[in-house]
Amino acid sequence: MKRLFLKTLLATVTAALSVAAPGLAQAQSKTIKFVNQNAKGHPIVLGMDKFAEIVEAKSGGKLKVQVFPGGALGSDQANVSALQGGTLEMASMNSGIFASLVKDFAIYDFPFLFANPAEADAVVDGSFGKSLHAKLEEKGLVGLGYYELGFRHITNSKRPITKVEDIAGLKLRVIPNPINIDWVSALGANPTPLPFPELYAALEQKAVDGQENPVATINGAKLYEVQKHLALTYHQYNPQSIVVSKKFWDGLSADEKKIVQDAVNESIKYQREQSRALAGSLLETLKKSGMQVTELSAAEVAKLREKMKPVIAKHSANVGEATVNAMMAELSRLRK
Repeated sequence: MKRLFLKTLLATVTAALSVAAPGLAQAQSKTIKFVNQNAKGHPIVLGMDKFAEIVEAKSGGKLKVQVFPGGALGSDQANVSALQGGTLEMASMNSGIFASLVKDFAIYDFPFLFANPAEADAVVDGSFGKSLHAKLEEKGLVGLGYYELGFRHITNSKRPITKVEDIAGLKLRVIPNPINIDWVSALGANPTPLPFPELYAALEQKAVDGQENPVATINGAKLYEVQKHLALTYHQYNPQSIVVSKKFWDGLSADEKKIVQDAVNESIKYQREQSRALAGSLLETLKKSGMQVTELSAAEVAKLREKMKPVIAKHSANVGEATVNAMMAELSRLRK
């Protein structure tokens, strides 16, 4: 009788475990939706794919990553709201976009801020970049690091740009934030703020004449199909913040957080290598696709910088003296 009772008890426990186990496994696994506006194959998306690969390997499949490129889950602004609400786990987007939440981030959109990628790396990976990301936590976001979008250039469908005056009168799409509106206006052009997913159609329908982006984005979004002229202006360098929803982050264990952060760090190195390796070759690709490429002379670049001074002065006041001074001190240290 005792043996029968034990057998019955064992069978009952085994049955219960067989029902509970799938639910337990499901509770332990987590899915990270990771979004970006650029097309599949873009260096940013390559970095995201690398992140997904590393996370799933390091977690033994308990952390799964779904990558959504090409604005598949809406605009950057919609993604920020979803991150804050906890319905989206992770995103990479232009750091300057966060100026609507924390004004200090507008400094990343200052024209001619960084002289080269090495300067940018040192600033965003160091104490300055980390201090800005720390300010996002009270807004429901956690910054884990920075990919790069790279140096931006101007394209249009109307005329080649060989001097600053050629920019005047063009209707240019800009990232929807004040500093981009102001620097385009300072050149006599007409700024048109648009979310990136709407850009191709706006160019195709001639609602705007041109836009400004790095060569990888121009190529990845096939903007050469609707833009004839590319001017290499190097007027802005865009770091891309990698952010996670604080609601999601706070629900991760210490081990899970370490896996995610380590994977971000590894994917950053890979992403920047891909971005820089592709920059030169993609310029040749764009030429073969029919784009006419021009580059401003040193004298014209000097004129361009001069026109940017009032814009920088205005937005330095908006960003805050402490943040601007910290950035300039860091750049001065790097340039010695």
